[in-house]
This record gives sequence, structure tokens and C-alpha cells, in this order.
Amino acid sequence: MEQTPLRRGDDGIGFLLRYENVAWYEDGTVRILDRRIYPIQIQYVTCRRHEEVAQAIADMVTQSGGPFLAAAMGMALAAWEVRDKGEEELLSFLERAAYTLSHARPTTAAKMGRVTERALHVARQALQEGKTGLALVEALRDNAIAQIEENYRRYAAVARYLADQIPHNGTIMTQCFAETIVGTLLRELRQRGSAVKLFCPETRPYFQGARLTASVAQDMGFDVTVITDNMPGYVLEKKGVDLFTSAADIITLDGHIINKVGTFQIALAASYWGVPYLVTGSPNPSHPDLSSVVIEERDPDLVMDALGTRTTLPGVKGYYPAFDITPPKLCDGVVTEKGIFAPLDLKRYFEG
Repeated sequence: MEQTPLRRGDDGIGFLLRYENVAWYEDGTVRILDRRIYPIQIQYVTCRRHEEVAQAIADMVTQSGGPFLAAAMGMALAAWEVRDKGEEELLSFLERAAYTLSHARPTTAAKMGRVTERALHVARQALQEGKTGLALVEALRDNAIAQIEENYRRYAAVARYLADQIPHNGTIMTQCFAETIVGTLLRELRQRGSAVKLFCPETRPYFQGARLTASVAQDMGFDVTVITDNMPGYVLEKKGVDLFTSAADIITLDGHIINKVGTFQIALAASYWGVPYLVTGSPNPSHPDLSSVVIEERDPDLVMDALGTRTTLPGVKGYYPAFDITPPKLCDGVVTEKGIFAPLDLKRYFEG
């Protein structure tokens, strides 16, 4: 009897979150959908060296969860670059590539390091099994695909817990682009027959909320409205928002949430209006508290630009912290694949 092929973790999810449109290694290149311009244009950045993948991550070609798959695919590309070298030189090259890829952006270096360390482990194991050249490249590519598959299936569980907290046909507000949870949550709500409405702050200066989150929601058939970044406080009350939710770049063990700048002010407004704020993700043991967190500050010129159009006079200065910090008292729960935890009780996540 012919076996039915297993459904991929991205089955039924919008175009933007299909594996091949996040980051994909094939034939000596890594192709990354350029999220800086999607959906205005659908273009891919093609990287032929792992340093180009790291630069694409630094330049925000891919954002949110995208850099983690890009880094894993970048390790396959690094193996391609030294496919004809001996084992010692090859391993040394891969270790340097792992550092370059994991440190493309400072705030997420520890989390990215787990991705590249996993790839190094796969490479060492493959070499012990006598896999070299293209066989090693294939092993690292398979590892990258396995990684995103695991991530999507893990977030399918997160989505079920989060969906339980959203009233049927309710209204939610998002922040920035929460990557996998956006697609898995909307798929879960669609399966439940819940016609949820979304309000998406635009998320300056890259407009991830407007271009990415809203695009996935529209692509998947949901009612979605974009608002500017100074509207959440008014909209939370005026439009009867039931829940504010975001992902997080880092959740410290003591319950602080480091996410796209602007999350803190929405959490403040949500608290004022009595709207629950639930963050999705898992606590990061590399960050026991705020002292271990580096807030990345990006090119200030970017805040004086809107999709290629300068918005200020010469001489005006800008300031661009990429993330802000939401304290635990403004968060009603951390939604994980193991359930929902209070921000001040995250050590329980690691028990059992």
C-alpha cells in the first residue's frame, strides 16, 4: 500500500511563511525572500557565500524568525564553499562561519548560536560517518529543514494554547511580525471556525506589521486592519480589542520581554484598558536577567526614511533602538508549547 506523504509544518500557511520563501539552500546558493520590500515587490536575495547570508541578516533582508533558518541554511552554504577541503580545514572554516552567522545581529547572538552550534554538531557527526563533500552539504541542508519543521510543529502547539485565550470571532492586536505563530495561530483559528479580526500597528521603520503580518492575515482570509504606530492606545479601547499578543526576541528568566521597539508602549496601553497581553516564545537560559541583554541600535537615518522617501530636512537627527523592554508586571502570560506560564514563574518551564 502506498504511504500518504507527511504534511509539512507550513501546510495551509500563507505564502510568506512557506519554507522556500523564508530561506532556502540549493546548488551552492541561499535564496532569501526580501522582506524589506514584500509585498510591494516579490524579490529574492541570492547569497553565494555564508558572509553574504550574515550580511543579509544584518541588513534586515529577513526578520523575526527568518534569520534563524537563514543561518542554518548559511551553514550548508559554508560547507559547499569548502566541499573539496580536508576535514581539519573544513571544520575550522565551519566554526568561523558559525560565529559570523550567529553574530550578525547582537541582541539575538545567544539564540542564534544555538542554531549554528546544532549545525556544527551535525557536521562533526556526518564527518565521523565518512560524509564529505556534497554529502556533508546535504546533511546540513537536511538539518536546516528539520529545524524549521520542528519549529513550526512546536508553534502549532503554542497556537492551540493561545487560540484558547481568544474569544470566538474576537479581535486581537499584534506587534511587528511574530513569524511562525502568526501563521500557525491563524490556521488554528480557521480550523475552529473563528473569524478573528486583527489590528496590526505598521511597525516603523520597516513596516513589518503592515507588510508582513497583515499580508499573511490577508493571504489566509482574515479581516485585517493596519494602524499607525501612534494609534494602539486609542484602538485598544475604541475597537474592543480582546487580546494583545506579540512574539519576543528574548524572554529573560526573570520575565522581561525584549521585542521590537514599541511593544512596551502597547503593553502599557493594554494594561490601562484591561486588555490581556500574552507573549509567545520560551524563556532563554542564556539570559537570566536584563544584565545579559544588549539592545541593538541601528542606523538612525532609517527613522527619517519611509520606504525610500526621506521625511526630514537635512540636519535633523534620528535615533533607532531596535528593541525595547517590557517588564513582567505588564505581561499576563508567556505562551509556550508546554502551556502558559506567569512571567515571574518561568523556571517552572524547565521542570519535567
